[in-house]
Order: sequence, then structure tokens, then C-alpha cells
Amino acid sequence: MDRRLQRRFEILVHEHLHAANGLANGLSALPGAGTAFASTQAAWRFYNNEAVSLEGLIQPLQEAGRLALSTSDADWALIVHDWSTLSYGDHDSKKDRARLTHKHDVGYELSTALLVDTGKGCPLAPMELRLRAARAVHSTRQPAPRKSAKRLDQLLPTMEASRNWNLSLPVVHVIDREADSVGHFRQWQAAGHHFLVRADDVRTVRWNDEKYALPAIVKKLEKQGVFRETRTVCYHGREAQQWIAETTVVLDRAAKRRTSRGRREIPGPPLSLRLIVSQVRAADGELLAQWLLFTNLPQNVAAERVAVWYYWRWRIESYFKLLKSAGQNLEDWRQTNAAAIARRLLVASMACVAVWLLAHDESPLAEDFRLLLVRLSGRQMKWGRPWTAPALLAGMWTLLAMLDLLEHHDLKHLRRLAAQFIPFTDTS
Repeated sequence: MDRRLQRRFEILVHEHLHAANGLANGLSALPGAGTAFASTQAAWRFYNNEAVSLEGLIQPLQEAGRLALSTSDADWALIVHDWSTLSYGDHDSKKDRARLTHKHDVGYELSTALLVDTGKGCPLAPMELRLRAARAVHSTRQPAPRKSAKRLDQLLPTMEASRNWNLSLPVVHVIDREADSVGHFRQWQAAGHHFLVRADDVRTVRWNDEKYALPAIVKKLEKQGVFRETRTVCYHGREAQQWIAETTVVLDRAAKRRTSRGRREIPGPPLSLRLIVSQVRAADGELLAQWLLFTNLPQNVAAERVAVWYYWRWRIESYFKLLKSAGQNLEDWRQTNAAAIARRLLVASMACVAVWLLAHDESPLAEDFRLLLVRLSGRQMKWGRPWTAPALLAGMWTLLAMLDLLEHHDLKHLRRLAAQFIPFTDTS
């Protein structure tokens, strides 16, 4: 982008450093931006400017991710993959809406590859975004996938692209249970990628040269006493313990592929994977939760670390929440097409990155700044939680507005105005 567009990008990021609501989902123009209408016009031109490419807008995010990862003391990096539907059922002006879950649920589908620090579990930056509309997929990576491409089929090209992101650490790709697909496992393994996927609880595998359903293997591991307690965790507000067991299983079944003629079986070589069972138990031994995980990570990565890494997968859910109801109110945005929504998404994501950088800064100055922003946000925190990401977002906007206002107005004059027109205001 030329310098003028770069400057507009910076202003838009500042204008997204706030928590929006359904009644005010547009931009919040800073006091020095002239008029709100002028700011909205400038934003509209930016989001609909064909010279502003998604490939260009993702570069500051990728650079932020690289820089943050280079300062980490971790030895691996996570790329978390997930999808989120953006419902725009009452936005008739968006003529390119796609069908989502059913014919009355229309909008766009957001796909994200989020970089996460394995040391602290903090999100660093989205490294790739794709937005599926009715007629096309708007992607930060070119060539974009076909609009008919299945979700899992889009993962290998993203994994391949991650090798060109110049990350300083080896990568493990983390995906939820939807990705339990032996055909894709074979593809990823053959291409040399490390993955961590939650297994389907009813999956059948070969174990000790016999076929077992995964729940049966878990019961045998429990009888053998191989589970070990690894750490204390908080589960739904109560203290609990995490227990870990590990074994090796073989997936030798044929992959199943849906075609226009029905399901087709695709045989492939046996695939040996680590099965890691993570359980959360109460003090009395009651099983509270359980996750079954498939991974091809090397054995020198301890099973308890792998279990924690899967827990970090939830950081992408927090990212979606910050874009939606907890922060940017994405599903109320009024841009009229997916291309403009995708551009604004990347701007809003840069605002999220700014919040994350502050949230996980351990310096005393950062701690003071976080407390200041919470105070400016006007939000009350739950007991024991000094701050939240949405509160930091809201506080940043208030601070930026204050600083911008003070550049254009004399403080004494503002105090006189407050004393005259705001009841019970003491400006002495």
C-alpha cells in the first residue's frame, strides 16, 4: 500500500480499539478526525478499495506474530485452525451471503489460522484468514480455495504456506475433533507436518495387534494403572486434577471420501500415532471431563505438554469472541459484501493483536497500564480477575480519545465546560 493508505490503515486500527455494541457497531471516530461522517466515508473508501489487498493487509499481522514468537522462550509454536460462522440473516444488502447451517441461516464462514505461544499459551496473531461467501472465498493467501472446497481440504495448503511465514520455531497444527480424518492424517504426515487433533470418541483403531474402540482402550489403560497426575486445574470454578495416559495406536482403515456417486473408500498405508488421554478428575476421583488426542509429535515432547497445548486451542475461541459479542460486534457490521468485511476483519484483528501484546506483557509498567485501562473502561471485574481483553479494548479507546481530544482542546477550557454543564462536577 502507498503511504496514504498505510496512514488510513493506522487510523482504522485505532478506531477499532474499542468494544462496540449492537446499537453502535460502526466506527467510533476519534475527536480529532473531523466529523464522524467523514471518518465513515474514509473507512468505506478503504474497505472497498481494490488497491487494498488481503495479501497486503495480512502482512502487518504476520510480522507481529513473527516478532512476538522470536522473543518467546518456547521450543514449539502452535498454529490453531478453526472455523466460525458469521450470521447476517437480516442484512439484505449483502447480496453475496452464503448458506451456513440451514436455508434460513445465511452469512459468511470465517476460517482462521492463529499463531499461539506454547510457553504462555497466549495468542500472538492470525497468520491467515479466509472468508467464504456465496460466489467466492476471499483469502489472504493466493490462490484462494475454490468456494466448493471442503474445510479439511483447505488445511494442507495452509500448512504448506506456513513454511513460508519465516517462523523461528517448528510448528504443530492443532485442530478440533472435526479433523479426525485418516485420509487427511496420511496427507499431512506424508508432507512432513506435525499435527494434534482431538479424536472422535467412538473411533476404532488397532492396538496391540487387535482392533479396539477408543473407549475400550481407555478402560484398559485405567485398569493397568498407567494414568499419572500431572497438575492441578480449575474446572468450572472448582479445583480439580489432570491425569494423563499415553499409548501408541495404528490407523489402518481406508479413508472415506464423499463423491457425487456416494462414498468411496481410499486405502492407504498404516499410520502409527500417539494416543494421549487427558482426564480431569475431582478430588474424590469423579471423572469431570476427558479428551482423546491423536498426534504425530516426536516422543521427546512429553504427553502432559501435548495435553496443555490442546487446551491452548481455546485461544481461537476467545479470538472469535473478541471479534463478535465481547468486542467488535462483527455480526452487526454494515459493509455490503464479503470483500469489504474481510478487509475490515484484518483491521480489527490488528486491534486484537495490540490487546494481546499488552495482556501478556509481564513488566510492572504493563501491569499499571492494564489497571489504568480497566479504570477508563468503566467496567467491573469479577473477583480475582484484574482485567479482561474486552475491558482493555474499551479502555484503549477511551485513552486514545482523551489523548486526541487534549491535542485539540485546552484542558482548562474543558474543565470550565464541565463545571458549567455537568451537574456536581468539581474541577478545582
